[in-house]
Amino acid sequence: MRDIAVFSGSAHPSLAEEICTHLDVPLHRVRVQRFANDCLEVQLPANCRERDVFLIQPLVAPVQENLVELLLMLDAARGASAARTTVVLPHYAYARSDKKDAPRISIGGRLVADLLVTAGANRVLAMTLHSPQVHGFFSVPVDHLHALRELAAHFRHYELSNTTVVSPDLGNAKEAAAFARMLGVRVAAGAKQRFADDRVSISTVIGDVAGRDVIVLDDEIAKGSTVLELLERLRELNVRSVRVACTHGLFAAGALKRIGDQPEVAEIVCTNTVPIPAGDRVPKLKILTVAPALAEAIRRIHNGESVSALFDA
Repeated sequence: MRDIAVFSGSAHPSLAEEICTHLDVPLHRVRVQRFANDCLEVQLPANCRERDVFLIQPLVAPVQENLVELLLMLDAARGASAARTTVVLPHYAYARSDKKDAPRISIGGRLVADLLVTAGANRVLAMTLHSPQVHGFFSVPVDHLHALRELAAHFRHYELSNTTVVSPDLGNAKEAAAFARMLGVRVAAGAKQRFADDRVSISTVIGDVAGRDVIVLDDEIAKGSTVLELLERLRELNVRSVRVACTHGLFAAGALKRIGDQPEVAEIVCTNTVPIPAGDRVPKLKILTVAPALAEAIRRIHNGESVSALFDA
């Protein structure tokens, strides 16, 4: 591919390498220097002048460090006269801060979107944003991918005649319904109320799950409190088996082990939008790659082709 330059920040270089392998272009690792006063300096090690530049950097822990690094990458690309700069955000952590649900609370999803555009982003390529309104926080074009195809391709290998897809809450029910249609199975949803970041209550499950094989589908799993609460309700309803699936497997504070230790959980499936350290993985974990989808989207953006056509099938 001519006139394209792909750079990876520090957050997830292995995903960036896989994307570039599919694109058959070189990957340039950003040089990051830390000064004595703890400030960062970023240098892009390849020519950007009048080129189509793609910066790959999910916002994962340490989120603030990776965010500032990305902002400096954008500033460097703009200062190097890039023709267009696209931010590839496999995971946008601040998407969860998307509404004012308490007095005097910040809306980080909108603020960080403004920061990225101010720093020089001309376009954003994102994967499974937490809620639809986050798309509208950006004042530049956003290509929003999802990982339902990759997840569905994995679960089609199972016998699904007695299967129900369960969303942990009504907010994710639309995605769960779309996923269920892809698999040709039923859908259900939990009635969830959140009291704190790690404290939720699911009073009931709306839909037919008794005696059935369940696929729990969520956009991301962080501390796992929602999934564990849902498993309690499913256990009471005597489901036959449970498989847990999500796009962003953050698995903070030992969540992966806690979910994996549940006897009814046969499998935990996520994608590689965020890095999962080898030491944190459990035997029940299956990681699917989204690199081909991101690479194809980058190719289409560069060539001026439709990205939404990726989902027409």
